[in-house]
Amino acid sequence: MKISGEIRSKNLRADDIEKSLSPDNGGFIETSFEEGCIVARVNGESLRSVIATVDDYLMNLSVAERLIETICEENTLKNTSGE
Repeated sequence: MKISGEIRSKNLRADDIEKSLSPDNGGFIETSFEEGCIVARVNGESLRSVIATVDDYLMNLSVAERLIETICEENTLKNTSGE
């Protein structure tokens, strides 16, 4: 059985987030930046493997989004405080 799918995530910093996810490319998932979105294409032959891959990807996406948000907030604070 062949299983494939695509996950699209829109974020103002999608290009930066995609760069942090791209080292995981290979095997079951490939990420790219297209039209302002992070695009993850998932392929596999085992439903269990695809589910595990998507679960890992979504966790990594969540962490990357929070990290970028934190960095942007800290930079904003520094810029407004005159540092």
